[in-house]
Amino acid sequence: MNTVSEKKPRLTTSAMIASIAGEDQRVKAAPFGKALAELAASRPEVVGMTADLAKYTDLHLFAQACPERFFQMGMAEQLLMAAAGGMAKEGLVPFATTYAVFGTRRAYDFIHQVIAEEHLDVKMCCALPGLTTGYGPSHQATEDLAMMRGIPGLTIVDPCDALDIEQAVPQIAAHKGPVYMRLLRGSVPLVLDEYDYKFELGKAKLLRDGDDVLVISSGFMTMRALEVAQSLEADKVGVAVLHCPTIKPLDEAAIVEAVRYKHRLVVVAENHSVIGGLGEAVASALLRHRVQPASFQLAGLPDAFLDAGALPTLHERYGISREALARRIKSWLDR
Repeated sequence: MNTVSEKKPRLTTSAMIASIAGEDQRVKAAPFGKALAELAASRPEVVGMTADLAKYTDLHLFAQACPERFFQMGMAEQLLMAAAGGMAKEGLVPFATTYAVFGTRRAYDFIHQVIAEEHLDVKMCCALPGLTTGYGPSHQATEDLAMMRGIPGLTIVDPCDALDIEQAVPQIAAHKGPVYMRLLRGSVPLVLDEYDYKFELGKAKLLRDGDDVLVISSGFMTMRALEVAQSLEADKVGVAVLHCPTIKPLDEAAIVEAVRYKHRLVVVAENHSVIGGLGEAVASALLRHRVQPASFQLAGLPDAFLDAGALPTLHERYGISREALARRIKSWLDR
C-alpha cells in the first residue's frame, strides 16, 4: 500500500491559474505585450487600453514602452469598448484588453453597436479564453466564440502559441476593421516554430499529414493535437493536424481540401463549448460544400457550466488534456 509520501502531491490553488505549458516545455514570456510594444515603435497611431487588467493581459509592457499611449479605463468594460470605438473614429488603432468573459459577456452590446456596426479599427485582445483558468464559470469564457461569430464583419483569431501571437499582432493591426483575438498570456508555450509555420490571417495551415485521423483545431488545442499525433505514432496511427487560427472568416477551402477524397476520421478539437464554435463552423462548411467525412467528432468542452479547480484536473475531466484527447480519438477509431 502506498504511504502518504509516495502519493502524488495535492494540487494547490495556484494550479487554478497555471500556465498551459507542460513540464520542460519551451515557453516565451508575454509575447503579446512584447509584440505590441515593438509594433508601436513604427505605428504611432497604435494605442493600448485596458479595464484594470494591464498586468494580467501583458499590456503592462506596452504601457512601460509607450506610457503616453496607454489608457487605464478602470473596471468598466463597456466604457473600454465604447472609448476604443471613439478613438478609432479619430484615426487611432486601439488594442483593448481585458478578460474574455468581461470583454464579451459584459460589453457585447457596445462591441456590436459602437465598434462592429461602424466597422471600426478596434482590436480586442482578451485573455483567459475557454478553459484556461480554474476559477469557474465567472471567469471561464467557454462561449465567447459562439457570441462573437454572430457579429457581422468581425474577424476572430484563436492563436495556438507564442509564435502565433507574435505574428498575429502586426497582421491584425494592418487589417481594416474590428478584430477579436483570444489571448494567451504569461509564459506561453512555443510549439509552431518546429513546423515551418507562419501565421497568415484568414488561412489554415496543415502542420502534419496522416492517413487515419484529421484533427482540425484552433488555439492551444492545436498543441494538444500535435502531442497526440506524436504519441499515436507508436500505435501506427497516422494523425494529420490542420491548424485554423482564424475562426472567422474560416478557411473553408483548406478544410474541404483536407477532408475531400480522404477516408479518415475527422475530429475538431477546440478550447470552447461544442455549441457555436469551430466544430459547428467546420460541420456547416462541409455540409454546404457537400463533403462527407468517413466519421466526424467534436472534441470540445461540454454544453455546461464547468467546475472550478486545478487546471490539469479540469483539462482531464473535460477531455482536452493530451491523455484525454488521445483516449477519445482511439475510442472513435475503434468504432
